[in-house]
Amino acid sequence: MAAKKTPLYEKHISYGGEVVDYAGWLLPVKYEGLAAEHNAVRNNAGLFDVSHMGEVTVKGKDAFDYVNHLITNDLTTIGDGQVIYSLLCNENGGVVDDLLVYRKGKDDMYIVVNAANTDKDFAWFLKQKGNYDVEIKNISSETAQIALQGPKAEKILQKLAKDVDLANEIKFFTFKENVQLGDCGKFLVSRTGYTGEDGFEIYGSGEDMNKLWDEILKIGKEDGVMPCGLGCRDTLRFEAALPLYGNEMDDVITPLEAGLGYFVKLKQEADFIGKAPLAKMKEAGVPRKLIGLELTGKGIARHGAKVFKGDKEIGFVTTGYMSPTLGKTIANVIVDADQAEVGNEVQVEIRNKKVPAVLISKKFLKK
Repeated sequence: MAAKKTPLYEKHISYGGEVVDYAGWLLPVKYEGLAAEHNAVRNNAGLFDVSHMGEVTVKGKDAFDYVNHLITNDLTTIGDGQVIYSLLCNENGGVVDDLLVYRKGKDDMYIVVNAANTDKDFAWFLKQKGNYDVEIKNISSETAQIALQGPKAEKILQKLAKDVDLANEIKFFTFKENVQLGDCGKFLVSRTGYTGEDGFEIYGSGEDMNKLWDEILKIGKEDGVMPCGLGCRDTLRFEAALPLYGNEMDDVITPLEAGLGYFVKLKQEADFIGKAPLAKMKEAGVPRKLIGLELTGKGIARHGAKVFKGDKEIGFVTTGYMSPTLGKTIANVIVDADQAEVGNEVQVEIRNKKVPAVLISKKFLKK
């Protein structure tokens, strides 16, 4: 099947993006270069096309109860206009996906899921509908999304948001609808992010988003904004200890093993899918844990590389890079719980050689 194009595809070509097939979408992996774009987001601002992400709406009188039954987090902890991060688990406690739920009202939820999982997630939502009085729609194809991330993101976007005080009206993990941005149109604007920096996600039509893309790069030029590709999006989220589905979690790696227990509310009243096996795992002791790793030898610890303690295989690498910010070769690894101690000296198998490494905190960035 031919790869899909986002509404901003032509912009990536005109701005010199190196386009690749990612999860069935043609998206830029980089423009000027991974390191330059990574550093732009850490120090100034970067603009990402994330229109490949999936968006699903859940509306109806049972929307609140239905969504709260699906997710591991607790919807009662947020009000209208707020966003919550959560996991979507299967009956065994493995992860179907991680997602964001935007609460527009008790009867109106807006859910953002990972691009590669959109069809799978939508099918899961429909499968779990049961007798809940809800209408579930996949609106991904009619929704464009961009992300403006970095310490100067607010300054840049505020130049276009004439009627909204971003600092006071769109705080962290909140959103506002119908925000007029320059002459580009009205958008839903939220403040979450996937880079470890401040920033905004902006949702709207493809036509309006094309205008906004140009406008942000124009008015943000003096503040160092750059168009950014998928390459630095991954290095940024990894440095900030933000998980990626398929790496740090999947259908057999539970949220507890992935270090995401904070987002699993086992004491909440809602009997969410996967609650019983997760409660059992917590009581018995989590068998594997996610921890950071730094190579002390040469090489890059890539996804899937085996981790050893002497002759015993104790785990595997979920993500690994030479960190552009830290200048070190670091990784996330899932290892046996009894080996998951900071300071533990281990080895990573790279090209059939065991390279020395040490386990460290996965909170690589000290902010």
